[in-house]
Amino acid sequence: MPVAEAGHMTFSGVYVPMITPFDTAGAVAFGALESLAHEVLDGGAAGLVALGTTGEPASLTESERHGVVDVLARVCTDRSVPLVVGASTAEALRELGDRPAVAAALCLVPPFVRPGEAGVVAQFTALAAASPVPLLAYHVPYRTGQPLSADTLRRLAAIDGVAGVKYSAGGVDATAIDLLADRPDGFAVLGGDDPFISPLLALGADGGILASAHVATAEFAALVEAWHTGTARALGHRLATLSTALFAEPNPTVIKAVLHAQGRIPTADVRLPLLPASPEAARSALRCLQGEPDDRLGLGRLLVNAE
Repeated sequence: MPVAEAGHMTFSGVYVPMITPFDTAGAVAFGALESLAHEVLDGGAAGLVALGTTGEPASLTESERHGVVDVLARVCTDRSVPLVVGASTAEALRELGDRPAVAAALCLVPPFVRPGEAGVVAQFTALAAASPVPLLAYHVPYRTGQPLSADTLRRLAAIDGVAGVKYSAGGVDATAIDLLADRPDGFAVLGGDDPFISPLLALGADGGILASAHVATAEFAALVEAWHTGTARALGHRLATLSTALFAEPNPTVIKAVLHAQGRIPTADVRLPLLPASPEAARSALRCLQGEPDDRLGLGRLLVNAE
């Protein structure tokens, strides 16, 4: 459910991006859509998403798209749950202003044109200014062709009117680890890659926009609740930060430097083509090991240096 925090609305739990059912004649089966919406809410979904990729919006007529939103808005109003609507243009966003059930718009990072990270920030700044509802940035680089760093996601979070991100990077990558280890207050992180939702929740994600939850809604809702009530997250963040420090330079150079500093191996030497870890990298890893605060690490290098 959305939760008001210090003037912001954050999102947590399972949101189901609704399919668009068709009847035997090929028309939208609005009655089936309404029944399905109630079923997933009965199963524990926190809210619904209309006109997401799962709903095949590009194949719907304008009238059908309006009909889908009408049905799901009515259900969400009746059930007092939030509705998120896929909308990525200023025109589409403005149409949401007269729909009280709509809690946010799911707004795609500009696809195909690859405007660069600064261009993405500028685009979301303009869209947020035009939108009557908060935005959830839909980050799906394997579809858009536009990667975003954790620092850029934090810049999006700083925009007034951007409430969170649907994070769909194709797995749990270094950017997700970095973002969730130092997440802006009130900025929701919702997983969008269903097979990877559990590890993302373990890192501290708020929930997910999960098409799979059509089929097993109660189980996905229980999964989110189990991670939210667990006790392992703080330790997980600390160990993720330590691992990042240990892989800040080519593996195993920093690990050897730390082991040598601990007196556990005779030298920190490595063989060519590797070079010994820099003193700065060794000191940073030792500080992390001792639980001391350090400057935020370059987590984007983790996967490269771990290979």
